Amino acid sequence: MAALTADSAATGLLSFLPSSPITAFTVLLLVTLIIPPIFERLRLPGLVGLLMAGVILGPSVLGLLDPAGEVETLLSDVGKIYLMFVAGLEIDLKDFKRTRNRSLGFGFTTFAVPLIAGILLSRAFGFDWIAAVLIGSLLASHTLLAYPIVMRLGVTKEPSITATVGATIFTDIGALLVLAMCVSAQAGEFSARTVVVQLLLLGIFATAVLVGIDWAGKQYFQRNGDREGNQFLFVLAAVFLAAVGSQVINVDKIVGAFLAGLAVNDVVGNGPVKEKVEFVGGVLFIPFFFVCMGLLLDLQVFRESMTTNLAFTLALTGTLILSKFLAALATKPFYRYSWTQIFTMWSLSMPQVAATLAAALVGLQQNIISSLEFNAVIVMMLVTSVSGPLLTARYAGRLVTSKLPRAASDSLWFDYGAAPESRQDSTITGPFTVVVPIYNPITQRYLIEMAALLASHEGGYVIPVTVARAHVHMDDPNLVSAVSQCRKLLHKAETLSQEFNAQAYSVLRIDDDVSEGITRTAREQNASLILLGWSRRGFRAKLFGTLVDEVFWSSHCPVAVARLLSEPTEIRRILVPMKTITPQAVRTARFAQVFADTHHATVTLLHVCDRHTLDNQIKAIETALTKMMADGPQISWNLLTTVGDSPADVILETAQTHDMIVLRSMRRRTAGGLAVSDVTHQVIDEATCSLVLFGEPHT
Repeated sequence: MAALTADSAATGLLSFLPSSPITAFTVLLLVTLIIPPIFERLRLPGLVGLLMAGVILGPSVLGLLDPAGEVETLLSDVGKIYLMFVAGLEIDLKDFKRTRNRSLGFGFTTFAVPLIAGILLSRAFGFDWIAAVLIGSLLASHTLLAYPIVMRLGVTKEPSITATVGATIFTDIGALLVLAMCVSAQAGEFSARTVVVQLLLLGIFATAVLVGIDWAGKQYFQRNGDREGNQFLFVLAAVFLAAVGSQVINVDKIVGAFLAGLAVNDVVGNGPVKEKVEFVGGVLFIPFFFVCMGLLLDLQVFRESMTTNLAFTLALTGTLILSKFLAALATKPFYRYSWTQIFTMWSLSMPQVAATLAAALVGLQQNIISSLEFNAVIVMMLVTSVSGPLLTARYAGRLVTSKLPRAASDSLWFDYGAAPESRQDSTITGPFTVVVPIYNPITQRYLIEMAALLASHEGGYVIPVTVARAHVHMDDPNLVSAVSQCRKLLHKAETLSQEFNAQAYSVLRIDDDVSEGITRTAREQNASLILLGWSRRGFRAKLFGTLVDEVFWSSHCPVAVARLLSEPTEIRRILVPMKTITPQAVRTARFAQVFADTHHATVTLLHVCDRHTLDNQIKAIETALTKMMADGPQISWNLLTTVGDSPADVILETAQTHDMIVLRSMRRRTAGGLAVSDVTHQVIDEATCSLVLFGEPHT
């Protein structure tokens, strides 16, 4: 009776809402905005919350959204296409070529073993051959949901990791091919002749997409410029043209979207446009897809999956987990992987999200599998998407290298990762030059002081630069006024540099784009470092959307973004969080070391490890960090190792006794396009002391 009353109240409340596409779109926006952060605070994937929201808002509970509705159907299709596009976008064909043998070896085993196991399981439960093969293909692919974890640990170049990442292209394409065959067979068009014709058409289509998008993109940008707006529109057009093209050859649109993702990598590279394309998918279309997936979950059918059909649901999940482990184990004798590497490959290849869900939805729509099997796939996805990343965090942490990158110089800009034969070209020659963009009088003094300290220490000089936006007419009053204001800022900067005994050579530039004006000036002046400033207010928007983001990407030299709350000479205690020993991490620590040496400050290296890190690994990293500091300027420093589940909380607590934090800038993406918690972001938001974000070019 109480349940009936609650349903009636909900129905009465919803009757006041207008029945229009705008209402459905607004509800989807609100769900995407509110639900994922709540679940991430509970240490659960945001996609789990989106699925649950879809169930609650769907026909099974509130009935606010209709899975067959006009808006829901459109956004579900767009989200499905975008999901597979992002899955392809995150696979670098150049990396795949470098690790081709290992990637193909593991790709074959992690595809074939789960495929065969899934077919045998399905046949044992009485499924026909078409459904059995499709279910087997759902187990054969994998989603790199835990890749941000290995990025954070700095082990992306480890052989077992590169093999697993490279195997993704094999498993996803293989699973999509099997899906295409199953759809043809279900339609009664399956024969040896149709298979040959279909594979031939698919080969021609794949070549056309991979080669055609590359050629068309370069031609389009050459004729119309390479501005981000043009690139963004080109990428979107390429994705949906490929999706439509795949339907023309009687293949599901997700195949074309995946191929478009592979092709787009070569056109736009790992730049701001790629991040913005993923951003649009990550905050809109992909979350919409997961909500719409939840709309398809019938609670009554789901209960049946967990009761009368529980045996198949558990068997499907167990078969996936076991077969993925056996696939990883099969590569051990061929490539002599350690047990830690095997467990890492297993955990990375376990999550089933992108290709699995997209293919399962196609199978449901084509009546190859029923709602019961679809619900079992959802349960498998939930289990693997939670357990996979947890296991990756445990085992990949044991792959952390303690080897110190070889360096022939303690210079701030030296390329520690360069090969000996390429160091001459990769190392910046000439005097140490710090380019300081001047656009905020509030932060100008502290920035110039820090730049002067660094330049004096390295025997170089400071280049204050201001950029006035160009106008069509060079005598435009607005431009004249801007140039006059820039000259005043530069004069003040030169005066400040003289106070700190540093030579300054100011540059006034007129440019269409401020960020390009900064990076072009830095290149022309052969800069060793770009030192930017930001205010505490509105920093997140600045860093990840506009000027600073673009400078990080296009610069040829390291970039330091500083929020200085006090005089640089008053910064006596500097905190540098260190997770791994990578060339980029070494350079970040060296920046802090050089800055500390300018005015006799002290540096604290903070190494936060989880409770699964072995004692000998901690000892090895501490030894490597000690050697690293010994190779640089001789300053007062100490090393603090702390075990903690939340690195950001440990950093923030330790920072309370320090004057400044030096963080390394590092971008992360997820294979599903959904946001993950980021230690750097949290520290930036909550730190109360001065802060420097130090980044390499193209980060």
